[in-house]
Amino acid sequence: MPPKERIAYFYDGDVGNVYFGPNHPMKPHRLCMTHHLVLSYGLYKKMEIYRPHKAYPVELAQFHSADYVEFLHRISPNTQHLFADELARYNLGEDCPVFENLFEFCQMYAGGTIDAARRLNHQLCDIAINWSGGLHHAKKSAASGFCYINDLVLGILELLKYHARVLYIDIDVHHGDGVEEAFYFTDRVMTVSFHKFGDMFFPGTGDVKDIGEREGKYYAINVPLKDGIDDASFTRLFKTIIAKVVETYLPGVIVLQCGADSLAGDRLGCFNLSIEGHSECVKFVKKFNLPLLVTGGGGYTKENVARCWTVETGVLLDADLPNEIPENEYIKYFAPDYTLKIPNGNMENLNSKSYLSTIKVQVLESLRCIQHAPGVQMQEVPPDFYIPEFDEDEQNPDERVDQHTTDKQIQRDDEYFEGDNDNDHNMEDGP
Repeated sequence: MPPKERIAYFYDGDVGNVYFGPNHPMKPHRLCMTHHLVLSYGLYKKMEIYRPHKAYPVELAQFHSADYVEFLHRISPNTQHLFADELARYNLGEDCPVFENLFEFCQMYAGGTIDAARRLNHQLCDIAINWSGGLHHAKKSAASGFCYINDLVLGILELLKYHARVLYIDIDVHHGDGVEEAFYFTDRVMTVSFHKFGDMFFPGTGDVKDIGEREGKYYAINVPLKDGIDDASFTRLFKTIIAKVVETYLPGVIVLQCGADSLAGDRLGCFNLSIEGHSECVKFVKKFNLPLLVTGGGGYTKENVARCWTVETGVLLDADLPNEIPENEYIKYFAPDYTLKIPNGNMENLNSKSYLSTIKVQVLESLRCIQHAPGVQMQEVPPDFYIPEFDEDEQNPDERVDQHTTDKQIQRDDEYFEGDNDNDHNMEDGP
């Protein structure tokens, strides 16, 4: 029997404390709810849990333009009225508001995905999870669709230092446009997005005919779907396409964005997937036994987001979870049933068999145009960033120090280990 996979899980307790504003559908509090549910099921015993570093501006600028990163760093709710032109240029406003600790929020979720990629690169784990990541709409020089920094692109760039081919899979109800756009002209990354398309649904991109350009032609795959798709239709199509993609492209690593807004009953979504259907996709991808980076994404009915990502953490750990939710800090949100499973809605599935068959045929036809998996010339591996820590002498003693900075000044004990997962040995020593 092969040895059990090593799972690394990244979480910063401050990431769920930001507030996008009244009536905004994005509630980072769902990340606290997810984490506490994961803990209440005892899943931390089977993983290595890390608090990620906060990504430095220079790391964010590996993809984003330096001026955009600098503006995000500088802007605050108190000063935004002075920068009307820049707010318009960088698409900050109603969908992507400026709020307290915005930049720090970006640093935390992006740091999680970058750290996850690095641990995979150094073969320190087989699966890495960052539920706070997956913000797939952000562009090189603009925010979009509640996303400011595209952690997925940054994570993939990191993976490309060690892997010739990266496969990106997106099961959010919205098209993964920011990731597709970043890699549209290269064969080093294949992007596969399953999403609602049509009826002016955001972001409006992701037609089946959009397949990449130049060296990237045939390396972008879009699976446009209509309202109400159910578990059976979705998982059948997903498995057929992903099996063929992996067989044809032979990726060295997979990045899976698990947006939970494709679940039935989502505040912004229009699909009819149960948590079983959604998590079946995760189970299927895991079976390829390739290094796997898993992120969150959309999801706007927050108790269902927490349920979904907890179940999917269980799937990645091969752990069966009891349906009855254990006592935890957020138990009241799961009333009245206090159960993990949610039923499908009773939506009509507007995806006819013939429509889905047509989409499948077009995608498989496009895959046939790939002669063989692209290679890459050997070259020196670019280094990971090693950036000096802060200088204690330069700190202002009157300034509030957040949890993250305090942690850096003490011996790390934020990894929860029991038994074989104890990881106290010196990482630099060989076996």
